[in-house]
Amino acid sequence: MQTLALAFMAATAIGGLAWVFIYPALSGERMAQSRRASIARSEPAARQTEKSQRSRREQVEGSLKELDARRQKEKSVPLSVRLAQAGLGSWTTQKFWIASGVLAAAAFALAFMVGGGLPGAAAMAFAAGLGLPRWILGYLKKRREKAFLKALPDAVDVIVRGIKAGLPLFESIKVVAADAPEPLKSEFLAIIETQAIGMPLGEACARLYERMPVPEANFFGIVVAIQQKSGGNLSEALGNLSKVLRDRKKMAEKIQAMSMEAKASAGIIGSLPPIVMLLVWITTPDYIALLWTHHIGQFMLVACVGWMTIGVLVMKKMINFDF
Repeated sequence: MQTLALAFMAATAIGGLAWVFIYPALSGERMAQSRRASIARSEPAARQTEKSQRSRREQVEGSLKELDARRQKEKSVPLSVRLAQAGLGSWTTQKFWIASGVLAAAAFALAFMVGGGLPGAAAMAFAAGLGLPRWILGYLKKRREKAFLKALPDAVDVIVRGIKAGLPLFESIKVVAADAPEPLKSEFLAIIETQAIGMPLGEACARLYERMPVPEANFFGIVVAIQQKSGGNLSEALGNLSKVLRDRKKMAEKIQAMSMEAKASAGIIGSLPPIVMLLVWITTPDYIALLWTHHIGQFMLVACVGWMTIGVLVMKKMINFDF
């Protein structure tokens, strides 16, 4: 048994040595390795290109992660920023709160004088002091964003033509800031002023989204910021961005046209109860006066206002489309 075991071990050792030293030569594995090595040595440019592309991709991913992290930190927008987004940069937060207090006091006095009672007057003061100013801010902000989006594709085209003509990006932005309409002019002037105090141009363009929170401004800032970090053909990138902006504008107009019937229906449905209430008050004021003179009527009126608000918000959610 010992002899057989020693023979088996010797045969296994000899076979292992043969597999390691003789099989590669017989199977052509060494020739294949040498051929692969020669091909790898003959293609250093391709490997270098692949390495540069990987480095550029990593830089782009890093830039996008930095921008996403900065957006996540800014979940709550301060009132001063909201005033600037609405085009009321000259207003201070103190001035805004004073105006809101004046509106609340006027609404309370008016509702109390017409016989609305203390609860009704308090509700009117709350709506006029907190709801109405914020609604006005939202309306001004949306109007300013629409004007900005209307002029942005033409501004990007001007920048593309300036870069193709040999102008630097900063000089092309100066051309846009000199000739563009408001609010695009003031936003690009802010980019120039921010860059003039030492901030890199890519970061200055990325901050455009803070003052004009629309996806198109975010696209512009990302394109410029990535080009400043990783290089590339900026005119081609901005040309593609201009095409994307125009396509998004066409899509928004198409969506608006398709949803206009639903918006008209929602407006009619939402305006019918106040109109009927006003007509009844004009024709028979004693009949409807119980709604704000009697405590049960006041409760019913507040409940109806709450239900109407919920209905209007649901209809608004159904007919507004994000893309």
